Amino acid sequence: MTLPTTSPGTLQSAAPAGAARGDGLLIDLAEAARTLGDGLFSRLVELARSPRLLVATDYDGTIAPLVDRPTRAFPLDLNVATMRALSSMPSTQSAVISGRSLRDLAAMSRLPREVHLVGSHGGEFGIDEFDDLAPQTQQRLTALRAALLDLHGDHPDVFIEFKPLGAAVHLRGRSPEQREAVTAWVRETCARIGIEPVRGRDVFDLTVIPGSKGDALEALRTRLGADAVLYIGDDVADETALATLRDGDLGLRVGTDGDTRAHSRISDPQTVGIALAALYELRRSWLFGRSSIPVERHSLLGNGHSTALVDPNGRICWMPHPLPHSASVFSEILGSSAAGYFSVGPAASAAGGRSRADSRADIARTRPLTQRYRDDTMTVVTRWAGLAVADYLAPVPDDSQDTVLVRVLTGTAPTEIRFAPRLDYGAAPTSLEVEPGVVRVDNTSEPMALHAAGIDFEIVEEHGSQTAVARVVPADLPGGELVLAFTCGGASDFLDSVLAGDEHRVRALAEGFWENWARSLALPEHMREGVVRSALTLRALCHAPTGGVLAAPTTSLPEGIGGVRNWDYRYTWLRDGSMTVRALLDLGSTAEAEGFVQWLRGILAEAPGPEFLHPLYAVDGSALTSEAVLEHLPGYAGSRPVRVGNAAEHQVQLDVFGPVAELLRDIVTARGAIDDAEWELLVAMGTAVEARWHEEDHGIWEARRPPKHNVYTKVMCWVTLDRAIDVADRFGLTLPGAWRGLREQIAEEVTDRGWSETAQSYTVAYDDDDLDAASLFVGLSGMLAADDPRFLATVDAVERELREGPTVFRYRYDDGLPGLEGGFHICTTWLIEAFLLTGRIDEARSLFRQLDKLRGPTGLLAEEYDPLAEQHLGNHPQAYSHLGYIRVVRLAAELGCSLE
Repeated sequence: MTLPTTSPGTLQSAAPAGAARGDGLLIDLAEAARTLGDGLFSRLVELARSPRLLVATDYDGTIAPLVDRPTRAFPLDLNVATMRALSSMPSTQSAVISGRSLRDLAAMSRLPREVHLVGSHGGEFGIDEFDDLAPQTQQRLTALRAALLDLHGDHPDVFIEFKPLGAAVHLRGRSPEQREAVTAWVRETCARIGIEPVRGRDVFDLTVIPGSKGDALEALRTRLGADAVLYIGDDVADETALATLRDGDLGLRVGTDGDTRAHSRISDPQTVGIALAALYELRRSWLFGRSSIPVERHSLLGNGHSTALVDPNGRICWMPHPLPHSASVFSEILGSSAAGYFSVGPAASAAGGRSRADSRADIARTRPLTQRYRDDTMTVVTRWAGLAVADYLAPVPDDSQDTVLVRVLTGTAPTEIRFAPRLDYGAAPTSLEVEPGVVRVDNTSEPMALHAAGIDFEIVEEHGSQTAVARVVPADLPGGELVLAFTCGGASDFLDSVLAGDEHRVRALAEGFWENWARSLALPEHMREGVVRSALTLRALCHAPTGGVLAAPTTSLPEGIGGVRNWDYRYTWLRDGSMTVRALLDLGSTAEAEGFVQWLRGILAEAPGPEFLHPLYAVDGSALTSEAVLEHLPGYAGSRPVRVGNAAEHQVQLDVFGPVAELLRDIVTARGAIDDAEWELLVAMGTAVEARWHEEDHGIWEARRPPKHNVYTKVMCWVTLDRAIDVADRFGLTLPGAWRGLREQIAEEVTDRGWSETAQSYTVAYDDDDLDAASLFVGLSGMLAADDPRFLATVDAVERELREGPTVFRYRYDDGLPGLEGGFHICTTWLIEAFLLTGRIDEARSLFRQLDKLRGPTGLLAEEYDPLAEQHLGNHPQAYSHLGYIRVVRLAAELGCSLE
C-alpha cells in the first residue's frame, strides 16, 4: 500500500504524558492519532510493520526538553519508557545519537544498555573507544582545551560543556553581541587548530575527531541490519542523518525553525513521546499479531439459532449465548485464554527427562493435520495423528434460545480436554462444580453444563477462574468414542438423545438439514464449492427464530492490527440483511427472505414511520445497548478497544430503503404474485424516500463525520422508486405518488452533481473529488447503462486509485477515524461485477481468481484483506464478503462466461 508523505507542517503541542497508563498501554492509539494527525499516524502504521526496525533520536530538544543549563536536561518519563520498550521487542532496535559526550549521555538519559548510545555527533560509539589517541590528535585536543580555558576567561557566563574529545559551547540565552564574539572565536580557533566545528541551533560542537550523525546512523543501520529507520531530531545537525533516509524510512523534525529534509514536523518532546509510544503499540500489535491465529483460519459452527468459532487447533474460542449479541462464554479470540476456551487435542508428554528429538516428536504429534467441513454441512472435523474431533451445534426447538455444542472424539491417541468457560467475556471469575459425568458452571442465570459420561474431571485454577481438565483415550471408551455436550439453557429431546447414547441420530439430523438445504439450491455450473460454502455461511448467519440476519457472528476482530477500528457486527443491518437473503433467494431459497421481511414488518410496527427506521437492530428487534468497551480484554493480536454494541444505530443512513425494495421486487417476481402486506411494505420504503431523499446522511460506510449528500445513498433512493415502479407495472398496481417523476429527478441530480470533473469519476458525495468504491452503483444499479462513458470512467478510476492487487479499498479519504484498514472483499466483488458488465471478462476472471485464493482453509472469508501485511482482517466470517462472492459467480453465469 502506498501511503502519502506528510508535508512538513506544525502539529499542535500535546499535553505532557506520563510514563505509562493504568491499563498497561503506553498510550491510547485513538488519542495519539488525533494528536499526530492521520497522515503521520498512517506512516507510523506502515513503519511498524517493518521486518527489522531501527528507531533513532537526538537527545536535547527531542527526547529531553531544551533548558538553559544542559546539565539539567533530563529526558521525559514517557520517552524513556518508550525507548526501553522498543529496545525490548524482537527485531527492533533503538538508539540515541547526540552531540553530547557519551559519558554524559549515558549518565543523564537513564536508558538501559539495550538502547544504543552514540555521542559527539557520531564520534563516540563506545566509552573507551578513544582512550588511546594518535599523537597528532592528542596535540589538537590539548590545544583546544587550552583555547577553551581562554574563552572561559573572556566570557565566564558562556557555558562550556567539556567532553573527552572536545567541548560544546552553548549560546542559549546569550546576547547578540556575545554570540557574534564567540562565533568569531570558534572560526579562528578551529581554523588554527585544524578541526571542523558542528553548528547547532544554540551550540557549537568542537571535537578533534570529526563526527557526523548521518555517518553514525548509516553505521547503525548496517551493523543492526535494519530494513527501515525512524529518525527524529530537532536541530540543523540532525539534517545529515535525515539526509540518509531511504524509501520506507521516516524522518521527523521537532519544532518549526529552519528548512528540513524530514517527512513531517512535530511540535515538542512531549509529542515525540506520543509518536514513539504510538509506534511501540502499533509494532507490538503487529509483531505479536503475526503469532496470533490468522482470522481466516477460524471456522464457523451454526444451526440457525447460535454460532461458535473453532480455531485450527480444535479450540472453541467464541460462542455467544443466548442471543448472537449476548456475552460470549468462550472469548479467547479476543486476545486472552483468560476470556475462555474449550480445547481438545493430543495430550503432551511429561516434561521431565525428554530429549530434543522427543520434543520435536511431541510438537509434530500435537500439531493438527487437517481441518475441514464435512461435505455440505456445518460440522467441522479437526484431525491429528491418532485423533479426530467432529464439532457441531445440535438442533434445538424453533422457539428455543438454548445452545447445545457437541464434540465427538475418536482415535487412539491420549487426549487432553480443557473446559474453561468464562462468563461475561471473562470479566468476572467463573467457578465450576464437578459431578459424575457432568461439569456445571456456577452462578449463571440459566443452567450451563458440560456432559461427558464416564469421564473424571479435575478442577484447576487459571487466571483466577476454574478450568475442568481430563485425560482420556477415546478408543478405550464404550463405543470407541467420547461425546462431549455443552448445554446452555433448558433440556430438549435432541439433548436427551445425545445423553442417552444416540448422538449419531442427532448428528444425522443436524447434517441432514444442511445437506438437504444445499441440494435444494439452484447452483451455477462453475465454482460450485465456493458458492455452496458461501451460501451455507449466509444461512448460518440467519437467525431462524426471529428472521434477523447477522452481518457477522463476531465483535472487534480488527480492521487493522493494533488499530482502533474494531466494531461489533452481531446485529442486523437493514442493508446487509436484505442483500444477504436476496443472495440466497437468487439461489432459489425463499424461506430466509420471507423470514427477514416478516422481521422487518415487526420493526416497522414499532417505528413512528418508515422514514425513521434505524440502520440496524438486534436480531430480536430490541434496542441496541450503548456502545461500550471491554477494558479487561487485550483484543485480537493486541487490537484494542474491544467493543460491544454499535453507535452506528444512531446514524442517519438513507440508503437502506433501496436494498429492501430490491429484495421485495425479487421475492414477488420469483413467486409471480404479490400480497397486500408486501405491497404495503414496498410503498412504505418509497414513501420514506419521498420524504427524506434530499437530506444528507452518513452513508453506507457509517463514517463518523458530518453527514453529506452521499452518491451511493442517492442511487439507492433511486433504486427504491425504480423497483417499486417495476412492481407496480408488473402487477397492475397504483403508485401512491408522483414517483416516476421523482425517480427521474433523483437520477438527473445524481448524474449531474455526483460527477467530478477533477476526478473524472463519480465520487463519494456531491461537490467532492474523493473516490468511493460504492460509486460503482451508478452503473451496477442500472441508473446508468453499462456502456455509459461516465460509468466506464468511474470503473477505471476505482481500479486505478482503490485497487491494490487482489483487493479493493472502500476509499482513501479521511473518514474521521484514526488508523488504516484493509481492502473490503465486497468492494472487490463490485469491481468484478463492473468488469463483467463492461465486457472486461479477462480482468474479471483474473481478479476473481485472486479473491478466491483469499478464502481460508475451510472456505470462509473475513471482511477485509491487507495486501501490504498479507493479513485477513475484520469480523469473520462476513456476510458481505460471501454474498458478494455469490453475486459475481451468478452474474458471470447469466452472461454466459466462467470465472474459473
